[in-house]
This record gives sequence, structure tokens and C-alpha cells, in this order.
Amino acid sequence: MRPGAQAKLAGIYPLADDDPRWRNDPRTVVQAALAGGATALQLRLKHTSDRETLELCRWAAEQAHEAGALLIVNDRFDLADLSGADGVHLGQEDLPPERIPSDLRRRLLVGLSTHTLEQVRESRDRPADYIAFGPVFETTSKESEYSARGVDALAQAVRMAQRPLVAIGGITEANLSQVRAAGACAAAVISAITNAADPAEATRRLSAKFASPPGE
Repeated sequence: MRPGAQAKLAGIYPLADDDPRWRNDPRTVVQAALAGGATALQLRLKHTSDRETLELCRWAAEQAHEAGALLIVNDRFDLADLSGADGVHLGQEDLPPERIPSDLRRRLLVGLSTHTLEQVRESRDRPADYIAFGPVFETTSKESEYSARGVDALAQAVRMAQRPLVAIGGITEANLSQVRAAGACAAAVISAITNAADPAEATRRLSAKFASPPGE
């Protein structure tokens, strides 16, 4: 893991998603998020071939590193490694973080999705550098078997995690202050940026909102 990588998981954590329903494609989102000041972002490519995914990950990693930011690849630690990305984010049904080869574990930042407080508790004994928790609010960005967890559960998860926690699910400018008040180090944002008319400005505005003291 690159020195100081965890510290960059702060503020707005945009997800560049290749679902064709979004206004902005992944390349546009990557460039806009970096222009808007994001220090970490994730590529989530469910509709793209491995060849195209690797090409896009390599390009995005170069863009992120030029901006001093982290690039996290969803699901695939092999593509994260081959592309020069900084980390991989795994779901509960993906390859367990314990199965990632130890040499890659030393290089890659490993994130793990959690959806219940029990999963958060279990994650403390697993080789994950940070966890995501959600969906905090109702969301249409990703199908999930889990209902909205709410900000009280988010606050409990933050206290329980013993590592950086990124909130995810239905996060918008309207509820961002609640996420920050609950103690999350970062807020993963999808539709508020991928569907924005000006995604760079949306990133700047959301980042400023997250940095503001709760209640402002």
C-alpha cells in the first residue's frame, strides 16, 4: 500500500460507473472528479470487457496519479495490479480479501463492502484497509438486497469499524451533512456526479459541503 494512501480516503469519493443510463461516461467522470478536487475515486465497470477495462483503468490511474489522487478498481484485484491502480474494492460476494496474494496485499489498498453491523464487526479481523457501509439511504444506483441502513446505523458502524469507513448509498448534497456528522471519513457518490450537468462543479460543491461543519 502506498504511504499515506488511507489518508486520501477523505471527503467525496466519486464512483465512475459504466451503466449506460448515466449522463456522464466513466472517462468524463474521472476527469471531472479530479478537476473538482477528489483525492480518491473508484471505477465500477460492469458492462465493459476485460480488455477495455484494463485500458480504461490504466488511463484512469495515470490521470489520478498526475492529480495526486488514488484510483480504486471495483472487484478485480488482477486488473487493479496490471493497471497500476492503487487499490481494489471487494463486495461480500467477491473474492475474499484473504485470498489476495500477500505481495499484492502489500501494494494495494483493499476495501470491503459491508451492509450490516455484524459484517462490520467481522471485518475487523479481515485484511481490509478500509470498509464501505451502506446503503445509508434509499438508492437506485445499484440493486441491493439490503434496505436503507440510516444514519444511526452508520454512526454505529463508524464506531465499530476500527479503520476508515466510507459511507455509500443514496448520498446527495441534501443529506451529506448527516453523513459527515455520523463520522464517515468519506462519502461515495454516484448519481449526484454521474448525472450532473457539470460533474466537476458537482464534485467541488459536494466536497465543500462535506468539509463544512455539520449544521451549515
